[in-house]
Amino acid sequence: MLLKRFPQVIAALALLFAGYASAQSTPDVMIKTVAEDVRGIIKQDKDLQAGDANKIYALVEEKVFPNLNFAKTTRLAVGKSWTQASPEQREALIKEFRSLLVRTYATSLRQFRDQQIEYKPLSLTPTDTDVVVRTNVIQPGQQPVGVDYRVEKGADGWKVYDIVVDGVSLVTTYRGEFTERVRQSGIDGLIKALADKNRAGRG
Repeated sequence: MLLKRFPQVIAALALLFAGYASAQSTPDVMIKTVAEDVRGIIKQDKDLQAGDANKIYALVEEKVFPNLNFAKTTRLAVGKSWTQASPEQREALIKEFRSLLVRTYATSLRQFRDQQIEYKPLSLTPTDTDVVVRTNVIQPGQQPVGVDYRVEKGADGWKVYDIVVDGVSLVTTYRGEFTERVRQSGIDGLIKALADKNRAGRG
């Protein structure tokens, strides 16, 4: 999976979102500003640095996820099968996929070290509502990794709905897995698989 393939990069990604996105902020400025804020929190908290699970989960829930569009991410990851799902099934898919990403981000954040983030210029017009914010994550002793954020503007401001790491999309990666699961056992089978994975992760 994408998130397992680049654990240190994903840990750096988790630093790029905090709970105060503003409809007035441009997406690149928001990302850069909150990155430094959350980076500071981690550097000042020895429990976070030591991998305290409860604190890491709390940080992810409070600072990272308010600026992610889970509904759109889930819909895109499920793909064509989304149209087959009932409202109740869609709600369950969003809930279970969100739980899966919470655990994945929390696990990755434990591996955070000293990544640096290079922000590329963004051309933005007043009418733009869907843009890509491009960055490079620079890791000591390794080649820089390109990390792109697909961001959409809604009534409550800019929210990220996909992350592309070194050319590999989070949404596309999960879509392949989800499509195969639906083919084998239907929408309910996918919901059950996600729920089982989440229960195992909490065990």
